[in-house]
Amino acid sequence: MGAGMRRSVTDLTAAATALLLLLCFGVDGVVSDASDHRYKTGDHVPLYVNKVGPFHNPSETYRYFDLPFCTPEHVTEKREALGEVLNGDRLVDAPYKLDFRVDHESEVLCKKRLTREEVSKFRSAVTKDYYFQMYYDDLPLWGFIGKVDKEGKDLGEYKYYLYKRFHFDVLYNNDRVIEIVVHTDPNMLLDVTEDGDVEAEFLYSVKWKETATPFEKRMEKYSQTSSLPHHLEIHWFSIINSCVTVLLLTGFLATILMRVLKNDFVKYTHDEESAEDQEESGWKYIHGDVFRFPKNKSLLAASLGSGTQLFTLTVFIFILALVGVFYPYNRGALFTALVIIYALTSGIAGYAATSFYCQLEGTNWVRNLLLTGCLFCGPLFLTFCFLNTVAIVYSATAALPFGTIVVIVLIWTLVTSPLLVLGGIAGKNSKAEFQAPCRTAKYPREIPPLPWYRQTIPQMIMAGFLPFSAIYIELYYIFASVWGHRIYTIYSILFIVFIILLIVTAFITVALTYFQLAAEDHEWWWRSFLCGGSTGLFVYGYCLYYYHARSDMSGFMQTSFFFGYMACICYGFFLMLGMIGFRAALLFVRHIYRSIKCE
Repeated sequence: MGAGMRRSVTDLTAAATALLLLLCFGVDGVVSDASDHRYKTGDHVPLYVNKVGPFHNPSETYRYFDLPFCTPEHVTEKREALGEVLNGDRLVDAPYKLDFRVDHESEVLCKKRLTREEVSKFRSAVTKDYYFQMYYDDLPLWGFIGKVDKEGKDLGEYKYYLYKRFHFDVLYNNDRVIEIVVHTDPNMLLDVTEDGDVEAEFLYSVKWKETATPFEKRMEKYSQTSSLPHHLEIHWFSIINSCVTVLLLTGFLATILMRVLKNDFVKYTHDEESAEDQEESGWKYIHGDVFRFPKNKSLLAASLGSGTQLFTLTVFIFILALVGVFYPYNRGALFTALVIIYALTSGIAGYAATSFYCQLEGTNWVRNLLLTGCLFCGPLFLTFCFLNTVAIVYSATAALPFGTIVVIVLIWTLVTSPLLVLGGIAGKNSKAEFQAPCRTAKYPREIPPLPWYRQTIPQMIMAGFLPFSAIYIELYYIFASVWGHRIYTIYSILFIVFIILLIVTAFITVALTYFQLAAEDHEWWWRSFLCGGSTGLFVYGYCLYYYHARSDMSGFMQTSFFFGYMACICYGFFLMLGMIGFRAALLFVRHIYRSIKCE
């Protein structure tokens, strides 16, 4: 019976994985025009235009032909994978012809008469520093569409120019494309300062040059920017600073905690014979209440389940990053991995939540399972609905097509939900019992009055500051990559920072839990979770600082996307680190109460 059940679960998991891969890659499958990237002289090499948008607002991007550029006779859209669509990529065939090893000199792209409205569109785009992005044989290239002449002039006297000529320098090695760079001609400008119809002629030129760089190393130049010596020095300084700070503070706390605990153990052991004559005090005094199950235990179990799933997701993402899956400009790879891994790990959330809920003698495990499934996805779905509506109003590429939304709903319905239920059933049937070294008293003891700094919010502030101080230097580079145009590839350093973050979160939560118990406050369950997760609130506070002091983002759409999605990410951090803090505190509490004789 058990073997059959395990076999059916395995078969269903395998089927869910196959279905998920089909949904991610089959429905919106990628059709590669040149999968081997080998060409003969004169062969067509695929060139796609992707998107345009304000340089300082990375989320506010639009389709390339939303601006009145020269359009080909037939605009053919490239079929994209789910991750590419989620990334806001909308690739279409470019009007430029860059055949393999065929040079062009001042080739006319098109001649057109720009109307008053089109001139106004271009001027508005130039004012906002619009850039364009293209892909040539899967190599990214980008540039600005124009410039503003501000030298020695007042705002009303600024001149706005559109670049009329682009020059492509392409490097090749035998039959492969190695590198491409696009330059603008500063001598060929179209003045779009004044409203009115304008005659325009757009040109381009192509120059091919041979290089000895092998095809396997053609993507290295995009990752070298984050590996430059001065950047590496800053990263290693961040690591060393974090390690020293963490070692000093945790060593200091560990020394105090171990000495205090040792004295407690000696005192409690020595006083056992005269226990009738002395009144107990400190953490041993509440041994009959410390394992009393908390209020809202279903919510706590659901939080732990979601946190466990997000922790597993993070570990898998790090594994993929360290083996080189997320190389620069691997379009949509990160989003695809997030969707697939999150869907496949939903069973972990169901198992962790339901098994712990049943250990706490919970009875309505179905409601607990529903709560687990909605705890993180619910706020994320509401945020997505609002932000997708904003993107639709702006006609931005961040607005997901209806077909993509259907695919996501299908993934949730056919993969995530069944695995969540399976995990919940497995957790319910695990029959695990809560291991409490001490028996719980029938009536709870009254908690003595506590000073203000021992209340929940001050304790959360103290608990979140130390882990945040260990990661805040690295946060800038992550933000500049996610919400800017920097490239982040030093995943090994990021993984070290992540390990430090987990260690510090666990240790500071254990320390604060001990001080809470020593003050005869036995309601440590929720406190340890909130203290562990409080680093997520500090990260969101850093978002406010980064937006106002370190970035040039502006506009309602970019602001709402930044704070909306960062709220979801920080909420996920809160759940994950809260789970780490609670698990560490639970191990610690079990250990110290197992080391003494509880009556």
